[in-house]
Amino acid sequence: MRRPVYRSAVIAFMLIGMAVTATDCARRRPAPQPPAAATPAPTSEAATVPAAPTITLIASPAAIVKGQSSTLSWRSSNATEVTIDGGIGTVEASGSRTVTPSSSTTYRARATGPGGAADAEVRITVSSEGLEVVAPSPRPLRDEEWFPLNIKDAFFDYDKYDLRDDARQALLDDSRALKARPNIRITIEGHCDERGSEAYNLALGAKRANAAKDFLVAQGIDPARIDTISYGEERPFALGHDESAWQQNRRAHLVMR
Repeated sequence: MRRPVYRSAVIAFMLIGMAVTATDCARRRPAPQPPAAATPAPTSEAATVPAAPTITLIASPAAIVKGQSSTLSWRSSNATEVTIDGGIGTVEASGSRTVTPSSSTTYRARATGPGGAADAEVRITVSSEGLEVVAPSPRPLRDEEWFPLNIKDAFFDYDKYDLRDDARQALLDDSRALKARPNIRITIEGHCDERGSEAYNLALGAKRANAAKDFLVAQGIDPARIDTISYGEERPFALGHDESAWQQNRRAHLVMR
């Protein structure tokens, strides 16, 4: 009779030991961790703000006798379209037109581009035939008016930074104009078309800007008046994807500062 009792006690003791072991394992099991928060995707940099267009418009002479002509001259930058009212319409970025208004007329020019729009206007006074026209004394142009009418950009061949003959002539004209206004300081921007890597075009733009600066300095312009910067392909003048657009974007662009 004692053996059954002893066997029962052993079994009970074993069951108690197993229960204690299971409880201890449950206590040691690590608590489940919450899922890691998803890393937010990097946001892209804000798009570069396009440069605002500029335009100047002058008339020479500004006073004529009926039947005579006057020349409208304009220059724009950062524009994809330039228009002049008074029957002229869409025109090139910079140029001139001969007009023969029959009465006093105000001509208005507008330059539009990715950076917005800019306007300029000029009035031509027309007097009746046979009356003496006393033209008002011309007001000297302010530097910001004079600069775009007298300073030209230098253009380059694809993947080149040596000066072409037309670029040399443009910069030679620039040097003469800058000597007439010795207080003007400039920045020469180096620009490229969209082909090539960003790093390569930044380096090429710097070489173009420095080539233009070296030429001006060789013509007697004080190097202290000239800064250079490269924008590579970042600020195109023309937004097309063909040679006609690329040619306009391969340039050393002179701006007044």
